[in-house]
Amino acid sequence: MNFDFSDDQKLLADQVKRFLDENCSTAVVRQALEGEARFVPEVWDGLAAMGLTGTAIPEQYGGTGAGYLELCLVAQQVGAHLAPVPFGSTVYLVAEALLRYGTDAQKQMWLPGISNGSVKGAFAVVETMQQVAPDQISTAFSDGVLNGSKLVVSDGNVADLYVVLAQDGLYLAEGGNLKATPVDSVDLTRDTAAIEFNNTASELLTNDPWSALNALYDRAAVLYAFEQLGGAQSALDMAVGYAQERFAFGRAIGSFQAIKHMLADMYTAMKLAENNCYYAAWALANDAPELPLAAATARVGATQAFQLCSRDNVQVHGGMGFTWEFDCHLYYRRSNYLALELGALSEWEARLVDALPLQASA
Repeated sequence: MNFDFSDDQKLLADQVKRFLDENCSTAVVRQALEGEARFVPEVWDGLAAMGLTGTAIPEQYGGTGAGYLELCLVAQQVGAHLAPVPFGSTVYLVAEALLRYGTDAQKQMWLPGISNGSVKGAFAVVETMQQVAPDQISTAFSDGVLNGSKLVVSDGNVADLYVVLAQDGLYLAEGGNLKATPVDSVDLTRDTAAIEFNNTASELLTNDPWSALNALYDRAAVLYAFEQLGGAQSALDMAVGYAQERFAFGRAIGSFQAIKHMLADMYTAMKLAENNCYYAAWALANDAPELPLAAATARVGATQAFQLCSRDNVQVHGGMGFTWEFDCHLYYRRSNYLALELGALSEWEARLVDALPLQASA
């Protein structure tokens, strides 16, 4: 079985890369890091103008209908360039929730806006610092409105539409009658908020929230894994470039055995994650029974690879790698932020272990 991408799909990835090379350099990322706005509208608008926010949305709802393999490659480039945009929250989670659980009226209402970039989304789940569980959810729906609070919501300050986990279902909530408070996270290039819902008008998506949440997380995990894969590759490229250019004792530091071993470990972790991601992309595109196992494997591998590559990139740069002026910390910040998106690494390791007996008996 061939898990590689087609020439047309690789051409799409190249087009996205060229756009982001020109419009989302690390200097642009630093605008979000050092400024008040943790979101760069010009990058978001450009991605939307290329139709990328509607990559997996059917044409009848305003998308391009290209598919999930193409979306995986877009996600990889978004991650490689550390794009400070609400791409994951909007496209991997909110759009997917609408596609899988929304009524036709809800799809017609919101998906065209997501496709053209006029609607940005956020996925509001977490209420405590503990693993998400039914007994920890106090947000409640009654008489058409939601009341409750969410502790950490990615892109919560810029969202127009929220998918909210409540006690008895997943709900769609618009941006009125709620309070979004900015939250400082490890990665200040990513918008993060605490949200308070106060009689916020809402509509039911599904009354089986936990089954839906697991299904959505499996799908989003594959796409976030591709973001992490892209970030790992960029961190590795940065480390290799510096090792070739930095000289000590009359020779490039990349010729020293300790640096060679470090770079080799980074490459091995990145390539292993890449293999797992390719398999997960196939499972996602085909809605295969193996998706829970493939998603968990890709998520664990990509998280480990990005964290290793971003950390050791700092080490390869030596003392200068710890300074604000060098860009190493941009990758380290994003690796730690994405490691907690959809739940911590330990949760995904547990999901991987749980999925193994199911796959073995299939």
